[in-house]
Amino acid sequence: MMAKKQDARSPIYNLIVVGLSGTEKEKGQCGVGKSCLCNRFVRPSADDFYLDHTSVLSTSDFGGRVVNNDHFLFWGEVSRVLEEGPECRMHVVEQTEFIDDQTFQPHRSTAMQPYIKRAAATKLASAEKLMYFCTDQLGLEQDFEQKQMPEGKLQVDGFLLCVDVSRGMNRNFDDQLKFVSNLYGQLSKTKKPIVLVLTKCDEGVERYIKDVHTFAITKKSLPVVETSARSNINVDLAFLTLVQLIDKSRGKPKIIPYFEALKLQSQQIASAKDRYEWLINRIVKNHNETWLNASRRMNTSPEYKEYVFLEGTAKCKKLFQQHVYRLKQEHIERRRKIYLSTLPLALSSLVPDLDEIDQLSWSGVQKVLESKQHFTHWFVVLEDSPWEDTSHIDNMEDERIPSDLLETAVAEEIFYAHLEHLRNECRRAEIRQEFKQKLASSPFVTPGKPWEEARSFIMNEEFYQWLEEPEYLDLYNRHQKEIIDRAKEDFQELLLEYSELFYELEVDAKPSKEKMGAIQEVLGEEPRFKALQKLPAERDALVLKHIHFVYHPTKETCPSSPHCGDSKIEQLLALRFPTCYPFFDVKAHFGDTKADRINLVILGKDGLAREFANEIRALCTNDDWYVLDGKMYELTLRPIDGNVRLPVNSFYTPTFTPHGCLCLYNSKESLSYVVESLERLRESTLGRRDSQLAQLPTFLLLVTKRGVGSYVDIGGDTALNLITQGQQFARRLQCSFLDPASPGVGYGHNVNETQINQVLRGLLDVRRSTSFKADLRIVMCLMCGDPFDIEQLLSPFLMPQHCRPMSNSGTSVLLEQTVGGHKLAIELSLLSYHASFTLRKSRLVHGYIAVYSVSRKASLETLCAFLCEVQDIIPIQLLAVGDSQAELTDSDFACEQQIQGEELAHEIEGRFNSVVCGSGGVVGGLHRIEMFHSFLMEVLEKRNIVEATHMYDNVAEACTNENVYSPRCISPSPVTMFVDSEDDVDPSLPYFDGTLSSHSGGFNLPDLESSDISVISDIRDFENKLNNKISPQVRVKPGVTFDFRKVSRNPYIDTLGHRRSLPSAVTWVPGGDVGYDPSDYAEPIDAVSKPRPSNEEIIYSVPHDSTQGKIITIRNSNRMHSNGNGSDSEADNSSLERRRKFSAVGVKPRLYRDRSKRLGKFSSFRTSFIGSDDEMGAMSKSKEDDFGTLKGDSLVNEESEDPKKRNILKSLRRTAKKTRPKHRPSIPKPMESCYFGVPLVNVVSPDRPIPLFIEKCVCFIETTGLNTEGLYRVSGNKSEMESMQKQFEQDHGLDLVEKDFSINTVAGALKSFFSELPEPLVPCALQVDLLDAFKIMDREQRLYTMKDVLRKFPKENYDVFKYVVSHLHKVSQFNRVNLMTSENLSICFWPTLMRPDFSTMDALTATRTYQTIIESFIHQCAFFFYNQPLLDSPTGLGGLLASPTTTLGGSSQSPPTTPQSPLQSLLPPLHQHPHSHHSPAEQETL
Repeated sequence: MMAKKQDARSPIYNLIVVGLSGTEKEKGQCGVGKSCLCNRFVRPSADDFYLDHTSVLSTSDFGGRVVNNDHFLFWGEVSRVLEEGPECRMHVVEQTEFIDDQTFQPHRSTAMQPYIKRAAATKLASAEKLMYFCTDQLGLEQDFEQKQMPEGKLQVDGFLLCVDVSRGMNRNFDDQLKFVSNLYGQLSKTKKPIVLVLTKCDEGVERYIKDVHTFAITKKSLPVVETSARSNINVDLAFLTLVQLIDKSRGKPKIIPYFEALKLQSQQIASAKDRYEWLINRIVKNHNETWLNASRRMNTSPEYKEYVFLEGTAKCKKLFQQHVYRLKQEHIERRRKIYLSTLPLALSSLVPDLDEIDQLSWSGVQKVLESKQHFTHWFVVLEDSPWEDTSHIDNMEDERIPSDLLETAVAEEIFYAHLEHLRNECRRAEIRQEFKQKLASSPFVTPGKPWEEARSFIMNEEFYQWLEEPEYLDLYNRHQKEIIDRAKEDFQELLLEYSELFYELEVDAKPSKEKMGAIQEVLGEEPRFKALQKLPAERDALVLKHIHFVYHPTKETCPSSPHCGDSKIEQLLALRFPTCYPFFDVKAHFGDTKADRINLVILGKDGLAREFANEIRALCTNDDWYVLDGKMYELTLRPIDGNVRLPVNSFYTPTFTPHGCLCLYNSKESLSYVVESLERLRESTLGRRDSQLAQLPTFLLLVTKRGVGSYVDIGGDTALNLITQGQQFARRLQCSFLDPASPGVGYGHNVNETQINQVLRGLLDVRRSTSFKADLRIVMCLMCGDPFDIEQLLSPFLMPQHCRPMSNSGTSVLLEQTVGGHKLAIELSLLSYHASFTLRKSRLVHGYIAVYSVSRKASLETLCAFLCEVQDIIPIQLLAVGDSQAELTDSDFACEQQIQGEELAHEIEGRFNSVVCGSGGVVGGLHRIEMFHSFLMEVLEKRNIVEATHMYDNVAEACTNENVYSPRCISPSPVTMFVDSEDDVDPSLPYFDGTLSSHSGGFNLPDLESSDISVISDIRDFENKLNNKISPQVRVKPGVTFDFRKVSRNPYIDTLGHRRSLPSAVTWVPGGDVGYDPSDYAEPIDAVSKPRPSNEEIIYSVPHDSTQGKIITIRNSNRMHSNGNGSDSEADNSSLERRRKFSAVGVKPRLYRDRSKRLGKFSSFRTSFIGSDDEMGAMSKSKEDDFGTLKGDSLVNEESEDPKKRNILKSLRRTAKKTRPKHRPSIPKPMESCYFGVPLVNVVSPDRPIPLFIEKCVCFIETTGLNTEGLYRVSGNKSEMESMQKQFEQDHGLDLVEKDFSINTVAGALKSFFSELPEPLVPCALQVDLLDAFKIMDREQRLYTMKDVLRKFPKENYDVFKYVVSHLHKVSQFNRVNLMTSENLSICFWPTLMRPDFSTMDALTATRTYQTIIESFIHQCAFFFYNQPLLDSPTGLGGLLASPTTTLGGSSQSPPTTPQSPLQSLLPPLHQHPHSHHSPAEQETL
């Protein structure tokens, strides 16, 4: 029953495959393909398909369970799904005839019927018969799947009659067809469906196929299927067609022609192959991959399975092997290319010389290569060959070339290419050399000449066609660089040879056009000047750079940098005395001890030290430099607030050695901490190497808490108790107690500069007092860049038997010498000339050793320039140095240099010697220090005269408070108050009676009694005001006069300020043709031009020598001039001693320039620039005449001078401009300006109410500069601002970002625009209304009244004023970064926006009011312009706004409590004068 259900569900069809069978005689050597057909249908996979199915069996195989003594084979059961109908199952049986391998006759079987009758049987049975796979299964049944034929008899359902249409071997097709016809007749009797199957159609014969079809047609309904079991074509179709014939319900069979089926099969196989190859390419990347590993990785891939099914594993493996072979070939080819690309490099390295291989063959070159030492570096010799089959190809780290590769034709071609390259390069080198020689010899090729001009002179040469244009251009550019560099060096040497000219011209940071013209006129005929005529910008840059060097001589600006003579001296001293000269990162000059760097410990509890240190740093410049008494000091702070015994709080570290300690306290607890810390420190350092810490200069200071106005606000008794306790502890600890600190001026920090300056001065005094006092001070000057050996020159002076180092003394050493029977300590300072120029007037020097090279003219000329300003009483030793003795004797130039030196020494009554220091010298030098014995004797003899003269000059300088600034001395004294603005070209009026009073009047110091505080102290207080963050930006004419008549500073000035006569013991012997009155010489500056002094940091610009037009801004770090005389006789203050020294003077000293024709060649230039743009003042006619007399009547004899020189001097003189009127409403621009300096209405329109220039400036600043510290306070470079305005006038579309203007330049140009307006932006008529409105007491009413006044502004003024104030308000929002609050901005802008008339006292006293009005507009910007509510007043503004009358000078009330200006707190009350100058706040911003 189950069988019936199963049959109903999935019927099983028993299909019999029959065809020609029998012996070889009957069927030929091969069968008709019945077994292959069955095999392909039952097991369609290519791996399960076998072509060889033999019918010749042994008796044992025939009797096995597979054949089972039957002449048919059971192929098994197959399941297929037809297009129509359910799945069907089929049993496939092949009827054949097995032949005995012994008798070659059919085996005997149970059925002995002929094949035709046996094949037509409709029932088959065989007990335990196994399913057949292949011939190999016979006898090895256990190795194959054992599946039995179904029990019982199989009912045959249909037949497949096979006909072989191929050319059968030893078989006649007609016989086969006859056999088929008989067999068909027998089968047709069974009434079973029959399908005629044509086998081996892939090898079929067309005639045979037609015959079969003809046969089928004769049989009417006999279907024919063309198949190929080998190609798996229509095999399934044959069996399924029979099934459809058996089961009519499955539809009519559709037979596909063979070639159509073949096409479909081929497409399927090709597609499967492509997918399989893609799989291989994706998985197999290495040519060393094996099939076993690859097949395991691909086993699960459908692409692999499909192709294996269709083509079999063998073909899959074959494709894999082909892919691996291709990978290997590609790898070999890549390696080959790498080797061949390396071969030219190997040839270039091993055989770079053309002469070595030019005549050799390739085989000969190979032998040469093998003989080279580095052959194995480029090549590898392999034992196995060829190299493609060795493992070397897989060694990726070894890129050496296999030697057998050289045997290939490609390698030979590369060699010949290399040979040709060498030949071409040889020829090209010859051409290049010839071209270079042509350039060097051609007179047409000069520095700076463009290639386009030079090419026309050489393009007709024969060699010109050999090289490409870019190569010629490159060679020409290289040659140009060489000759330009050489011309620049020669021109720099020329400038040094004219050193005296630059020092006589007294050029400053911004030389006038007249002085620049004079320099060009003097140098114009020099060939080295003309050599740069094609590069005028480069030449001018070199001149300006040299002027910068003259004006600001340092190691960095030295033309020989980085090989400056000072650097070489420092290195030499560091090598000789490494412990005493360890560092040279500060500028240590003669006479200065450890004064350039100050290390200060700040001791305070609970963050007090760190807070105070931060506030001190806020007063320093950006690089921690602090200004004190006119000098810059590097200030290093170490705040400590913990246990001083812990290493982290140690006073001393490997990189920090303290010079002093500042102790801070603001309570009893903090005072106790300070006392305990100092006691612990002194206890812990007793008996130790660092015991000097116990003697550390210490200062105790009471400070206030942040937010407290001054120490008195702490509380009455509390403050007094803290002061008393602090004084007691200071006495006990032997430290200095400073006056309690009060808030400083400027930013409201809780620090006062007075206390800081007092601490630092105390430290410097202590350090200087410990310095060693020498008996004599001698300076040896050397020229930077001289060719001789400095070490050989200095070796005799640095011998250890008489030389010892001087710690912290710059480049000075101490010599112990016996001179005139006295053992003296001589301080010898070793300096370059440019470092020595600053010492001639500022320091006491007993003698100079001036060294120059006999092979360099600039060396001697610089020496002459140096001696021009040296007083003729100071002994001079000239020392000529040569590289060898032969140079001194045989060189004409060197001999001429020696002769000039000897003549100069004779004229100035100096001494002369020559030494050898170079290739002809020896270690230690050929000279001895005894050579200078006579010079030292003269120095000793004139010591008293030199010291007396130096002291007398300093006394006169102190009396008159005059400091003449020039490149020969340091910056002026800080005593002077104001300096002229950059645009003020008017000369100052003459001075009278040695005072600082001028025709324009100004401020005066109050009369002070001798018991009052010293004037110098007041002046220092004034300088401290200038040390704050808001510093004056523009220098304006001096408007302050100090009267020293009540202050007795020395015995040579009486109480009325008149000069006293010298003591009678001091006499002056007439010298020369002129006699001198001692009172006349009491103040030698009476006959000297009075330049305008400056106490500001000088900012100037120097063009860089490598660019045209690029400006480098430089700040002068050595801003002030120290007045200390530095003499070892400083402590000798008795009148008797001074009289003794002055009595030794025989004649009034002059300068060496007046004693030598060789010196002072350009002295007449010094008086030719009075009234020029860059001079600081003018002289009266009488004093000019006196000055001319002192200078050797150089002006009187002008007519007899050289005409060229006379013309230069004539062009340099200018009549002094008329003094400026008292009121300057604006800064006028040149007449040609049509935008700047014109009425505001001319640059605005209804479409553009804001001037375009102002819009661009504001947009640029708000985009890039709101975080800039000191915005609008730090001034920009004037030349850059003028350039910016000029460029804008030429092109209103000027892009400020593209032009790379600095923030300060743009900000300064914006302020300058308003300064140049004919009328101020705030109309003058409405300024009075603003002042009246500001007097209103009620704050709200006052601001509303000011708003009403604002509405009265002209429309163009209102729009621009609103735009500017809104911008300033935005700037003030970033005050935490840029430090520009509304108060600071108003200080900078009120003089520019309002410009009141300062000719009246009321205007001067109302300056604070003007500033506060502008501050109100900025702070209340939203209220005034945008109808927003009022804001709270900022810190410091509310009080001013609450009591406006306190700032008005015109009030009859009590004196104002608020200072009218930042300076008035330091100065006495103002005196009326008709020509009063601008207020300090205006000076800060104009």
